[in-house]
Amino acid sequence: MNQPRPRQAAPSRRTVVLAGAGTAAALLTPAFTGSAAAATAGAPPARGALQPFASYWFPDSLPPGAPGDGVTWRSLKAWRPESDPDLPFNTATVPLADRFTPVPVNTTARTDQARISSLVAFGNTAGNPSQGSATADYYALNHWAYIDELVFWGGSAGEGLVLAPNAPVVDAAHRNGVPVLGTVFLPPVHHGGDLRWTRDLVQRDGAGRFPLAAKLVEVAVAHGFDGWFINAETEGGDAALGAEMLAFVTALRERSDAAGLRITWYDAMTVRGEVGWQGALNAENTALFEEADSMFVDFRWTPDTLTASGATAESVDRSRYDLWAGVDVESTGWNRAVDWDAIIPADGPHTLSYGFYRPEWTRGHLPEGRTPAQFHAADQRFWTGQSLDPARPDRTDSWRAPATAVADRSTVDRLPFATTFNTGHGLRWYENGRVVSDTEWNHLGLQDRLPGRRWVVRTDGRTPSVGFDFADAWRGGSSLLVDGDLDAPATVELYGTRLPLSRRTVVELTHRTDEGSAPVTVELAVALHEPDRPGDPIAYTYVPAGELRAGGTGWSTATLRLNSLSGTVRALGVRLTASGPVRWRLGAVAVRDGADTPAAPSGLRITGTAATTGGADLRFRWHRAPVAPRHYELHRILPDGTRRFLGGTSGTAFFAPGIRREPGEKTARFQVRAVGELYTTSGAASTAHRW
Repeated sequence: MNQPRPRQAAPSRRTVVLAGAGTAAALLTPAFTGSAAAATAGAPPARGALQPFASYWFPDSLPPGAPGDGVTWRSLKAWRPESDPDLPFNTATVPLADRFTPVPVNTTARTDQARISSLVAFGNTAGNPSQGSATADYYALNHWAYIDELVFWGGSAGEGLVLAPNAPVVDAAHRNGVPVLGTVFLPPVHHGGDLRWTRDLVQRDGAGRFPLAAKLVEVAVAHGFDGWFINAETEGGDAALGAEMLAFVTALRERSDAAGLRITWYDAMTVRGEVGWQGALNAENTALFEEADSMFVDFRWTPDTLTASGATAESVDRSRYDLWAGVDVESTGWNRAVDWDAIIPADGPHTLSYGFYRPEWTRGHLPEGRTPAQFHAADQRFWTGQSLDPARPDRTDSWRAPATAVADRSTVDRLPFATTFNTGHGLRWYENGRVVSDTEWNHLGLQDRLPGRRWVVRTDGRTPSVGFDFADAWRGGSSLLVDGDLDAPATVELYGTRLPLSRRTVVELTHRTDEGSAPVTVELAVALHEPDRPGDPIAYTYVPAGELRAGGTGWSTATLRLNSLSGTVRALGVRLTASGPVRWRLGAVAVRDGADTPAAPSGLRITGTAATTGGADLRFRWHRAPVAPRHYELHRILPDGTRRFLGGTSGTAFFAPGIRREPGEKTARFQVRAVGELYTTSGAASTAHRW
């Protein structure tokens, strides 16, 4: 028997390495789904000469002919970080956070059993903007509490086969403790695959080493993500190629271990070099699984093959939960007929973990003209179930939603902590309750740590609706809206936490009522202990936060001192008491011991310009603040002195498209500021562009 390889734990709060660096084919579905999938719905982003996109390559040799419009063919073997002009825009900077598991809110969710891998296509391989775009119509993934691994899915024979995740996705995932993998996709022949690309990947140099294994690790470290999902589906291989692939994965594992990276193997190529989807862990793929951190089991699984797979994993001293049993939701979402008891039995230990293929269906199945609110309603249904409350699972629902089976996790474990309930996209951008940009936007790297249990509401009366709302916000693009007729106090649970209390600890609630609301008495709900058993209610202490008048009061901030409490805050929520219709909006929550004013960045400069009709596209760079802030925000200073929000990023480079000249303006002025964990802002670094 080979020496067992325990599943590698993610390094605690790994600091990513920053590297200083100055017809698109449809995204292909693997052969097991039967046909090529359409590209992610929605028009492609505007593609100017300076627009940076997520990085993608072929392993070495390029296809014959010429690439389609908007596609650049590149060789991974030839890639050098120092000569990649887009790397500063594609570098994630948020470290991978530690996570903990609160006591589950229902009796059906398990801890330390099945977890979830999620394979998501955020756009075409060649069409993933590096830093968001000017539309709110985006798959703003936010149910991180149930996800253990995110795969940035992509790759096609017409664009490139190796796809690195963009920085906003990685930064958002890391903030919630979720590692993100890039994709190596070697497509089936009938989807344009060519066996030479497999041979390119596993080629050796003169010393017998695998240069592409080293290059994959270099890419992941330079870009700041967590490893690779390897999906080799090109037919025609033989035993010799299978042996080389196993040796390649072994070499990649050794390099990945040293760099703190992960590998997930897809159940396609076998150790014999042939493509044969097993739907199981067996003799055909166990050797490859042993060299990886996990394996995605093809959709051909049966109850018997999953049971056998779990036993096989344990026979080589690996956890059965290192296996993801594939669940294809690309076409039908929660309507998919799944034998859930084969994966996550209701009355016994889970058999394996499970992997969602293309859960961005929650956005894609909606009609054109969909709104962010419609997307979040569908996404809530997918992850929580039709009850929309993880504390009250609907036993009649044929869709066994993740919240009913998998314990949620949290990263809210240190001070300061703050949230503005920003989901990472919006119809406008707000600062201190005022609109500073009326342009739609998306950028997951600006997403807050959002409540993990959505939405648990405890009341003896009528239950109000709770959700993210985009009609108004305190900061970012969204706020939390509680809407309904209350006839009894209602407690909305928000966060499982591990926040230490001191005599200086204060909590700030920024909130308001909307027009048509009755008066609302607001209390902060603080729990110092968790329930003894899953499903038991949390025992809260309630701290008065004031009464808001009826009919739209405008934003106000209540500052609450917790010096009468001691210990560790285990959960946070709010309790609302009213009689009649309530529209109460929560814009921000902050928990702090002191101030948090970040130091300013410096050296703001324009590093690239491209003329457009009536204006210009601009690339900006600046020097990092002395202490890493939460993120940076770039504003334009208009001739009348007002500020217009252009965008934000956790990195130190930003692309601003379509800057238009204002009437009579000779010079356009810009400022960048650092934003701290409490959303306080630094002084500004400035620069200008002369028209």
